[in-house]
Amino acid sequence: MTMNDTFLKACRGEKTDYTPMWLMRQAGRYLPEYQKVRGSVSFLELCKSPELCVEVTLQPIDILGVDAAILFSDILIPMEAMGLPLEFHEGRGPVFPKTVRDRAALDRLIVPDPGETMGFVMETIRLLRKELRVPLIGFAGAPFTCATYLIEGGSSKVFWETKKMMYTAPELFHGLMEKITETTSRYLLAQARAGAQALQLFDSWAGILAPADFAEFALPYAKRIIADLQQTGLPIIYFANNGATLLEYSAASGADVIGLDWRINIGDAIKRVGNRAVQGNIDPFALLLPKEKLKERIKRLLDDAREAKGHIFNLGHGIHQFTPPEQARFAVDTVHELSSR
Repeated sequence: MTMNDTFLKACRGEKTDYTPMWLMRQAGRYLPEYQKVRGSVSFLELCKSPELCVEVTLQPIDILGVDAAILFSDILIPMEAMGLPLEFHEGRGPVFPKTVRDRAALDRLIVPDPGETMGFVMETIRLLRKELRVPLIGFAGAPFTCATYLIEGGSSKVFWETKKMMYTAPELFHGLMEKITETTSRYLLAQARAGAQALQLFDSWAGILAPADFAEFALPYAKRIIADLQQTGLPIIYFANNGATLLEYSAASGADVIGLDWRINIGDAIKRVGNRAVQGNIDPFALLLPKEKLKERIKRLLDDAREAKGHIFNLGHGIHQFTPPEQARFAVDTVHELSSR
């Protein structure tokens, strides 16, 4: 059983026979097969059931023909392990009924042992490695993004509590970031030991920050994690969503691959990140285009990405839940066909 390692080669900037592709959120609710599994359990129960996680992680590999698998989990699993109750509400997403907004709440947070508290994730990775013929990507949320959930108590549009803490209680904010960073490093190192073959750090909310604030409050912690992970020898991907204004900083993170959202032309981004592989960056909604138009869009993106040290084709964010799976399959086939050398 040979491994298709095209994705790993592209991460390292090596020559590939074609441009590899995977999709953020490829294991998920746009697939009827996923909905079927999800019908019998809650989202958190699914995240904590290795056999079911394996099943939904494998689904898009067979259905779409992508070149990498990404572990099915959630970025907030380690935050729950730090001692905060986590709930998922339909329509509202994740909720932390107890927030971290003062020193006492911060002091109560623990830096958990990943094997003891999140062993189900490592078990999922071990099981997947027995099944997969494409590389497995492990992941975590970047500290800034995770911190916003703990401070706000869930998702937010304006991030009032987060920025208020940054600006009026910076010691408290940095204290929280320290604990989350330590937790995240340990968690990703455990994923690597369990068999993950690449690691992605998702900074979903980085784009709410001014560049100077990103440099002060978010980037140093992402950098520390990436530095810790260098010992694994695995490719590291850093994705700052809505981060076209932060590209030079992202490139300085130490990551091997810079994830790009769709708000920038990929050719311009490549000039700015320098000697790094890139991942991205078609608008997830472009998958709704008529096939001919989608093919043109993909061709243009591949042409624009020609100068990259390495290119992994992906969406600029997660696939939308109402995307027809056959459109995603068409995109994967088209990328493979147009990029074949």
